[in-house]
Formats: sequence, C-alpha cells, structure tokens
Amino acid sequence: MDFGIAGVAAITVIAYVVGLAVKASGINDKWIPILCALTGAILGVVSLFVMPDFPAGDVINALAVGIVSGLAATGVDQVMKQMNKKELENNG
Repeated sequence: MDFGIAGVAAITVIAYVVGLAVKASGINDKWIPILCALTGAILGVVSLFVMPDFPAGDVINALAVGIVSGLAATGVDQVMKQMNKKELENNG
C-alpha cells in the first residue's frame, strides 16, 4: 500500500533547499518558514495533478499537505541545528 509518502518527502526536500537558498541570499531569516510554506503549497497543488499517488484528492487538501511538508523543512533544519549544538557541547 502506497500513501504517497515519496511525494510528501520530495516537497519537504525541495522546500528545505529553497530555505537554504534564502538563507544564503542574505534575506532576513524570519521569511524562511513563510517561503518554505509557500513553496510547499505550490508544489502540493502541482503534485495533485502530476503524481497519481499523491495523498490528496482535491486542491484544498493538496495545499494543506504541501504547506505542512514545506514547514516540515524548517523543522528538519531546527533539529539539525540542535543536534549539532548538543554534539559541540558534549565534545567541547
């Protein structure tokens, strides 16, 4: 049984890369979650029409899945930062 998890993971990865690009561009970090969510929303709607196994059956749910996937990218970034911080504390 496939729940379209690959599509959701792909949106998260793409939104993460967008977040990294925004950070590298010098734009204020406060915009990163918003841009990741917007990227996810757009990709969610596109995925609804492109991926047959995408876990949404209509545009509203596709938007929601995309937004949550995009925001998950900022969560992944925070987890990575906290893990690095803990490792530095333990080794330093």
